[in-house]
Amino acid sequence: MTTQTQTAGARCAADIAALLRARNPLIWLVTREEARAERLVIDAAASAGYAPIAWDCANGITQIVGGGDIDSRATDPAQALAAVRDSRSRSVYVLRDLPAWLRDPTVTRALRSLCRSLPLAARDSARAVVVVTPSAEVPPELQGHAIVIDVPLPDRDEVGQILDAAIAALPDEMRATAAPDGTRDAAIDAAVGLSAEEAQSTFARSIIATRRIDPATVAQEKRRVIARERVLEWFDPLASGLDGVGGLENLKSWLTQRRAAFTPAARAYGLSAPKGVLLVGVPGCGKSLSAKAIAAAWSMPLLRLDMGALRSKWVGESEGNIRKALKVAETVAPCVLWLDEIEKAMGGATQGAADGGVSADALGAVLQWMQDRAGSVFVVATANDVSKLPPELMRKGRFDEVFFVDVPTPTERAAIVQTALREHGRDADAIDAAAVAAATAEFTGAELAALVPDAMFTAFADGARPLQTADLLSAAGATVPIVRTAAERIAALRQWANGRARMASAPEVVPGADGRRTLDL
Repeated sequence: MTTQTQTAGARCAADIAALLRARNPLIWLVTREEARAERLVIDAAASAGYAPIAWDCANGITQIVGGGDIDSRATDPAQALAAVRDSRSRSVYVLRDLPAWLRDPTVTRALRSLCRSLPLAARDSARAVVVVTPSAEVPPELQGHAIVIDVPLPDRDEVGQILDAAIAALPDEMRATAAPDGTRDAAIDAAVGLSAEEAQSTFARSIIATRRIDPATVAQEKRRVIARERVLEWFDPLASGLDGVGGLENLKSWLTQRRAAFTPAARAYGLSAPKGVLLVGVPGCGKSLSAKAIAAAWSMPLLRLDMGALRSKWVGESEGNIRKALKVAETVAPCVLWLDEIEKAMGGATQGAADGGVSADALGAVLQWMQDRAGSVFVVATANDVSKLPPELMRKGRFDEVFFVDVPTPTERAAIVQTALREHGRDADAIDAAAVAAATAEFTGAELAALVPDAMFTAFADGARPLQTADLLSAAGATVPIVRTAAERIAALRQWANGRARMASAPEVVPGADGRRTLDL
């Protein structure tokens, strides 16, 4: 089997086997999946010619394959390390839960001495120690000996094998209808990012609840993953999708075209998954709403990363929290990762060491991940003040495209007013939306939507009568739009966008605006 066709687990087992052959004394496997990690060690040991042996404080020293006792009385880690030292068989020892015992300096010293002596053993008595733990924190005394391997979660091929095994175990009458046409790929996509045990459990739960493999049921398990890690927020996407966003036709067209890149056909074609989009523009013009709409339109989970909330007073911990959040996003992929108002979290990176370098560390972690990531995580970053963004964040390769979101065009303003009316249970046809649009030339989408509840207060105070166009016009006349209150800042933002970003809205031709005479014919 070639490297290109190997699963992630097979590649990890091959790495472990290579380390065993190279006589590395201490292999540190970072994973929550103890059973799966031990299966990988068994495969690696068979390839390298080692006998796999396990130790834990409950069962002592046992054979991993078959589970036979070797020394059930050796329940103390010092006894286990002494047994490894005195053994003359070519073996690899999986020491379960060992990090908890490494707080004892005696145990740490014994393991360190063992690591120094094992590479010198004869070939037929070669031994190695494997530690399986969720933590990548290796004690400083052992860092010079340990090789840390981050065991990957099951990839698509492995998840497919787990799914096929779950279906094969069903009775004949259920097997034929367990995965209707198109369901298998959708269920695999939904389960990618779960551990092997989580995928098995979720497939089983789906079969019990729905009598078939239901991708929606499988996808719900990912929500539990996010809640468990506590570094990301799970957001419910906009139910109406891109149709719930007024205007922004250029952005919508671009997103619709990129959606197909996540399909199996695109993978077979060799098309890489889109990386993300940066939405810059006037506050209140639909940037955050677009992030929610993308997730709904693409049928993907929407995760929000609040980098400010992940900051810590401890040196290096903020960067570690961000790396953890990004890793969680990769496990849930395909998904949409929303970085809202990114300039607030990244602004300190361009202001020297005013925050002790925390923002610079965060920027470095995000930039490295955006450049190297291989998962299907589509990043939607929004920014109101582009002057605070580091230039390296916006260079080509970090994002697929940068869009500028300006105040709505006349047609978009009318559509936003009608949408807001319907959301508040009002009759949109009873209002002259075009007249309202004409009177709100500098209004943002948020300001336009706010006119409806303001007008409803007026109508309710006047005998709870039906809403009228005059009520909306009166509310508009009492509103000072942000384009006026922050005129200098908005002008600078528009000047920056000229030639640097694509317009999210399609240009709208207004009669007479091109200088030509309009005739009444």
